[in-house]
Amino acid sequence: MAKREPNVALGRLIAESRWTHRQFARAVNRVGTETGIPLRYDESAVSHWLGGTVPRGAVRGCILEALSRRLGRPVTHAEAGLPVPHDRSSAAADTVEGMIDLGRLDMDPSRRSVLGAGLFSVAVTIPGWPDVVGRADAVQSGRTARIGMNEVDMVVAMTERVSELDDEFGGRHARPMAASFMVNTVASYLRADAPEDVRKAMLSAASDLLYLTGYMAVDEGLHGLAQRYYVKALELAGAAEDHLTYCTTLRGMSVQAVDLRHGAKAMELADAAAAASPKAGPRMLAFLVGQQAHAAAQTGDRASALRYIREAEAAMDRAESRGKAFGSYDPSSLNYHVSQVRYELGDKAGAAEAMQQADRLRPSAYQRTRVHRRGLLAERQLELGHLEAACATWHQALDDYPKVQSGRADDRVKAMFGLLRPHLKNATALDLYDRARTIAPPSLVA
Repeated sequence: MAKREPNVALGRLIAESRWTHRQFARAVNRVGTETGIPLRYDESAVSHWLGGTVPRGAVRGCILEALSRRLGRPVTHAEAGLPVPHDRSSAAADTVEGMIDLGRLDMDPSRRSVLGAGLFSVAVTIPGWPDVVGRADAVQSGRTARIGMNEVDMVVAMTERVSELDDEFGGRHARPMAASFMVNTVASYLRADAPEDVRKAMLSAASDLLYLTGYMAVDEGLHGLAQRYYVKALELAGAAEDHLTYCTTLRGMSVQAVDLRHGAKAMELADAAAAASPKAGPRMLAFLVGQQAHAAAQTGDRASALRYIREAEAAMDRAESRGKAFGSYDPSSLNYHVSQVRYELGDKAGAAEAMQQADRLRPSAYQRTRVHRRGLLAERQLELGHLEAACATWHQALDDYPKVQSGRADDRVKAMFGLLRPHLKNATALDLYDRARTIAPPSLVA
């Protein structure tokens, strides 16, 4: 017989609540009475739980509710050292709990090294639309709190503000803020009672926030963490029956994969994103097929890449004539995809030209992207043998670099130092190198 392991996590929560074992048992019994489950636990039952005995599924819910009320924050099965009940109604609840556990880990600076250890996996399970769309009915827990569209609007506005901060300053500081908001505010909204339209709108808003948080994790190079956020975004988008966020998230996963040079996986995800969007307008179509073009080019499928990029260009022409924006996908973004396709297909000069056009067209608000993409452009100019042009572009990147906190921007600056070292006998290169050393952290110079 296997020896039971003490439930240290539950003991930690009881200690945090400052309850005696008897007080904790009574609190659990009270919750049981409220939910129609008569319970008669005393301190001896608590001792058994702490010793490793697992209470039945319905009682676990009462334990979590009692602790959540006492501590004033959501407490999940994982945090309490308890297994999630395996029944149909627990599927979406498990999604919300997973979101809380993920966000709480991300909020904690002491766990950053743990987050960084997670690797990108090409074998990650991507839930299909039919797998997630049926979860909508299970998200509510029947609590007395009730939300309306005001709470939805607040989550949407907060997500937009965090996105603006990410665009301007990078995600290093904005992501933990988003994670904290997710855990401390959005999670409780997802568990509250609401009319059907409000409930689905809140699920959709939460999915958007998860997608953005995953995107910011990619920016920091935390690729395993980003995948976990993205999968949760897919699950909540399905619960909301929100095709737009679902296919946008799949596309984001494709972008992550192609940047890590997993071309086949990127193609699979890009195709899934396009297939999941039943009624794409011209800008959305450009957004999706531009990514298909990049992934196809990386896999060496020249014909498909060129066909997709022509489709993206035609769709963008139609979208611009209508003047309606879709997120941040604009002519600058399309030119970036044109550049990536040309580069993958061996046209380095054409790639540099399209990247320069993307830089000219990019709105000034996208400061983080500007640093990263200028660094990439400079690298390609150097590949062409244009050292002085590359140095001029790197100087432009350095103008904005101190204002952003971004892992991808750091990567481009670190690459710059390595690429410049063979050219330090050139006065222009030496001037840039010396300037960069006064700006960049010492860890990037080594």
